[in-house]
Amino acid sequence: MKIAASDFDGTLFVDNAIAESDLASIVEWRAAGNKFGIVTGRNYSMLTPPLTRFKPELDYLICSNGAAICRADGTPVWQTGISLPLIEELIRNAKVARSRHYVFSVIDSVYYCHEREGSWINFEQTKWDMKFTEIAEEDINKLPQVQQFSLDYATSEEAQDVSAELNRLYGGRICAYPNQGSIDINPVGISKRQGIEKLCEVMDWQAEKILTIGDEFNDLPMIEAFDGYTVTSAKDEIKAKAKRIVHRVGAMLAENM
Repeated sequence: MKIAASDFDGTLFVDNAIAESDLASIVEWRAAGNKFGIVTGRNYSMLTPPLTRFKPELDYLICSNGAAICRADGTPVWQTGISLPLIEELIRNAKVARSRHYVFSVIDSVYYCHEREGSWINFEQTKWDMKFTEIAEEDINKLPQVQQFSLDYATSEEAQDVSAELNRLYGGRICAYPNQGSIDINPVGISKRQGIEKLCEVMDWQAEKILTIGDEFNDLPMIEAFDGYTVTSAKDEIKAKAKRIVHRVGAMLAENM
């Protein structure tokens, strides 16, 4: 049995769609007795609308960059979180306060506050009929367990700068992953690599081989750990770390069938 793990946005989900060729390759991959799943910075509720529309066959979901592991139907099998006092400490940082929103991902819901002009919150809610819950900033300490705290900036350069500062100041307690103009903040030690390793542990899966593919900085831990693939649209820094560069997820699956 081989396990394939694909990033979602920009890798499997491109231009707001999943290619028919990739869907067919996933069916063939699983029919051969292998496992296929998504490893993403999204939480389950943010994945549900596109997955419902395109219906890829899945065996698992690793959400919030490894902080939550679910079965294909969204049933959680493992999760961890970032402490609320730490989040409140982070938002006192001046660069964090410049974010266009604060988003809090829990296992099956999304909460937000601090929304400013340019935030993608309303766009995503309208386009994909997602239900985000707005809270007051002073109510952050009342949230349920938060898997991931996310920020948003006008440029990828600003997101990378803020991520670097947060990792320098709080690196013993968090990991900050830039992704385009967004930043995902997780507990220290949480990554897509850790999520895959934890998946195999909780599912008791013994893999002959693990294949990974992604296109962003939060994909690097799994790309580097498992001789992973990337896609032609990825940044040069990601391509430099990948074993192979392919056009689509289906190409990776076909090469390893």
